[in-house]
Parts: sequence; C-alpha cells; structure tokens
Amino acid sequence: MTTSQNNKIAFVSGATSGFGRVIAFRLAKLGYRLIITGRRNERLQRISQQLKEEYATDVFSLCFDIRDKNACEQAIQSLPADFQNIDLLVNNAGLAAGASSFEESDIADFEQMVDTNIKGLLYITKLIVPKMVERKSGHIINISSIAGIEVYPGGSVYCATKHAVNAITKGLRIDLVKYGIKVSSISPGMAETEFSLVRYHGDAEKAKAVYAGLVPLNAEDIADAVEFIVTRPNHVSINDIQINPAQQANTYILFRSGGKSE
Repeated sequence: MTTSQNNKIAFVSGATSGFGRVIAFRLAKLGYRLIITGRRNERLQRISQQLKEEYATDVFSLCFDIRDKNACEQAIQSLPADFQNIDLLVNNAGLAAGASSFEESDIADFEQMVDTNIKGLLYITKLIVPKMVERKSGHIINISSIAGIEVYPGGSVYCATKHAVNAITKGLRIDLVKYGIKVSSISPGMAETEFSLVRYHGDAEKAKAVYAGLVPLNAEDIADAVEFIVTRPNHVSINDIQINPAQQANTYILFRSGGKSE
C-alpha cells in the first residue's frame, strides 16, 4: 500500500520517456501533484492527460529545452501560483551521445552531454532551490549513473558529466542540510530505455546489442528506488543508491548468457 503525499508537488525533468515518464506515474500514484517537462510537446501532452485520467491528479506540463538557460527561466516563471512551491525536484533529464574512443569522438556530442547533464541540471536546481530554502523543506533527487562512479572505454565525457552530477549532489547536500532539504542520488547500471538508441544516434541494431545476453534494469526499477527514497520518515535521508542488473559487476564487467563474460 502506498503512502499518500498529501498533494505535495513534484517536478520531474525529462518526463516524456524512459525513467522520467515512469517516475512521474509512480509519483502520481503516491499522491503527488506534478510538473513534468520535456522537449516533445505531443508526448508531454499525452502523458499529462494519461496522468490526470489514471490518478485524478493535477499536472502542469512545460515544453522546453533544458540546455537553454533563458527557456528554463521562462518555464519556471510561467508556473501558476499553486504550482510554485515545489516539494520534490527529480533531475532526470540527461543523455549519452556517442560511444567512440575520445580521439574519434564528435565535439558536438561532448557539448550536448555537458549542456544537458550538467548545465541543465544546474539551471533547474538553481531556479527551484530558493523557495525550498524559504520554506526550510524540500527534497532533490538527481538521476546519476554508474558512469558517475567508474569510467569505461568510449565513455570519458559522459562519465565526466555523471561524475559532476555526483559531485554536485554531495555539494548540495552539504550546503542545504541547514535548511532541512534532503539531497539524494540514484546511480543505475545498464538499463533498457531509449538511452542506447539516443547514444547511437538512432541505430536500433547497435542499441539492441548493448543488452544482448543479459537482463537489464528497466524504468520501473528506478521508480522503485524513487518511491523508497520519498516514502522514508522525515528524519531519514537516503543519500545515494546504486542499482545494477545482476549480471553487471561494474561499468565494464558483464556476464552474458551462454557463459560469455567481458
């Protein structure tokens, strides 16, 4: 049985697919009112309508690119008065672009990852934290990655961005503890969403091969972790959770079915 959150407001970035979409639905089930964001307006509106119909909750959608500082500011400023006091911020928007060795990589991929995974997270957090500070309450959950803990071949810049997310998380926790604001992170290992399809620039064959011979995590697994974090008593803070598929030991040691290890 779930615990009602008494109409608290949750802000979920990158809610049009993958982790963000499922997290939004899980939070609605827990009784949160929702602010969901994404770049694909048609999907955003469809998800918003589904949330309202399935959970009879209030949903406010914001369509913008998190890499654009001005767009972030305009989006937050556009929130109606009854959606401004955000209790839970889930910084989910993020991506990997490319999987080549550094010397063969595309600088445009570097910029996209840095602008989304680091700067976008900072823009949104900086805009939402002040009201949490005023109220002396709030919770931030940053969706990081095992790549923020260990580096792997072909992932230097993506890993760097997630190492940054983990450093920002720890710094926020230190700076905001005096205001009663909790700061958590979730670091998934291999998870099958649109992640690999985006990373390989739409090459479905390459994306599918990533998960061959193993059972990866899915978005529900990450939503389970979010639910666990937000349903703890007020005096408990879950700082960091790392989740791997059972067949993944670290970023690059895997055991695929058929006895193949790598």
